[in-house]
Amino acid sequence: MDSLRSAPLVLLRLVIGWHFLYEGLTKLLYPGWTSAGYLKGSAGPLSPLFHAMGANAALVAGIDFLNVWGLTAIGAGLMLGIAIRPAAGAGMGLLALYYLAYPPFFAPFNLGGTEGTYLIVNKNLVEIFSLSVILAYPATHFGLERWWRSTRPTSPQRREALADLAGLPVLGAFVLAVLRKHGWRSFEEANLARRNGPDQFTASATVKTFQFASRSDLKGVMPAAKIGNLQISRMIMGGNLIGGWAHARDLIYVSKLVRAYHHRDKIFQTLALGESCGLNTLITNPALCGVINDYWRNGGRIQFISDCGSKDLLGAIRKSIDSGASACYIQGALADDLVKAGKFDLMHQAIDLIRTNGLPAGIGAHELRTVTASVEAGLKPDFWMKTLHNVKYWSARPGEKTCDNIWCEDPDAVVAYMKQLPQPWIAFKVLAAGAIAPKDGFRYAFENGADFICVGMYDFQIVEDVNLALDVLHGPLIRSREWRT
Repeated sequence: MDSLRSAPLVLLRLVIGWHFLYEGLTKLLYPGWTSAGYLKGSAGPLSPLFHAMGANAALVAGIDFLNVWGLTAIGAGLMLGIAIRPAAGAGMGLLALYYLAYPPFFAPFNLGGTEGTYLIVNKNLVEIFSLSVILAYPATHFGLERWWRSTRPTSPQRREALADLAGLPVLGAFVLAVLRKHGWRSFEEANLARRNGPDQFTASATVKTFQFASRSDLKGVMPAAKIGNLQISRMIMGGNLIGGWAHARDLIYVSKLVRAYHHRDKIFQTLALGESCGLNTLITNPALCGVINDYWRNGGRIQFISDCGSKDLLGAIRKSIDSGASACYIQGALADDLVKAGKFDLMHQAIDLIRTNGLPAGIGAHELRTVTASVEAGLKPDFWMKTLHNVKYWSARPGEKTCDNIWCEDPDAVVAYMKQLPQPWIAFKVLAAGAIAPKDGFRYAFENGADFICVGMYDFQIVEDVNLALDVLHGPLIRSREWRT
């Protein structure tokens, strides 16, 4: 083909090379990336195979190596015109594996945080066919490989050499774009973190306007315990703030403000800081499954417990399991409504579905009646999610059901009843949605029988809250209930 007809093929090769190279480079430069979450979240006919791969640490390490260096080498080869056909073939192979891990015909809607809706054809399949065109028509007369093989310094060859070097300006633009997006300082900090470990991690939110505790101020390691075979930190990160579900009473703008603050990168920073402080678990809604999957693909490891809050309870459980949840429970408000409606059969089905898939199953509750009625109906979850906080704050008005001001109406009765239950208890709303000081709320929850506490936190609160919880757990602690884990 003449040069004019080859130009679109060269451009196609350059843009796909750019995509591959950037995917590989970001995984290479930033420590901690792993394919484990991506593999564990696989859906479709081959998902058992990918799940087994994700559960094997040695295999995951090999897959991570092949992904990082495969993407980088394929991208560089396509962009610079070196071994174009082998690079295109290898790229098709990698993309085929990505496609089979999340085939859009079988995957639940928008699984894994994809940015579109697909039916059989998705961006991976489109790129596979694009690479097949490059494999058939590589336009090898534009690339470093032919330039390197050239031996006769004639004038025509020098002119052709300019075409062979067409990928170099694009590579230069690529480097400038990467530096503009990440900056030299980002790479330097990432390398420092790789060498010096998690103690170098510091949150960056609004650091120029006020000071807050950084990772270096952490007092110790957060203790952990088990629910079934699942190892969980005693303090669990809550997902309400990340999802934008703020209980702000009369301040109706707060939920929008919280959502504006928690953009994608801020969510990742918050989760990463929590992990670096020993918080290994997040409780969240199925609506955020895609965000968690995306965080895993970018190096995160935090496990998540899904509250399965949805009008379609069983569907939400399936989506949560397919998205890699480590445990599931019936969300508190939903469980309250199911108990009031006497729908214990649906609750039994939900618990059985979760357990059938090998996950711990729980029941949440805002009202104590939800717990007592569930026990009377023969429900035996693996854990309870029950609100617990004192009512000694100024806006607490027990009995006013229409007010968003209180979540544990009779804490003394809750403490007394939960004391007799054999299952672990995760207490939530322990700060009454920000109305109680953490040092008081944490102590109250742990002393009155909670085995774990779920706390919604902004990034600038995490280190301080962890230190306060450590003070409670490591100091004199008189519990009204024996630890259940």
